[in-house]
Amino acid sequence: MKNFKFKSVLVVLFLATALISCSNDDKPSGPNPVVKVASVTEITGPATGKVNEELSYDITFVADNACAEFSKFSETIISDVRGLQVEVKDPSEVCTLQVPNPKKTVYKFKSDVKGTFEFKFKKSDKEFVTKKVVIE
Repeated sequence: MKNFKFKSVLVVLFLATALISCSNDDKPSGPNPVVKVASVTEITGPATGKVNEELSYDITFVADNACAEFSKFSETIISDVRGLQVEVKDPSEVCTLQVPNPKKTVYKFKSDVKGTFEFKFKKSDKEFVTKKVVIE
């Protein structure tokens, strides 16, 4: 009887292991987007604001091709000067829309102190596009 229980337990463990290892819950492998840096061409928005007031700025950028979509803002450094850059996701498959059009995204800024602030967004490998805002 002990031998039968032992064999039954082994069979159940074997079947459970086989069923779990053959499950079809793996994510399908699709194309992985490539992250690139886009060139910022213009920053538009208010020149003044108030403490604890959220300000919105339209950031116009151009990517390498028309298939790229905004991903995020990230920090960059050009000649020891800190600024921001726009990262875009470019699909890894072939893009038939090669002529890029300017695209826009919104950058939000909120300060809890008074002062003058300057936003710097990467335009090229050597220069930034800047925008100043005075918080009163």
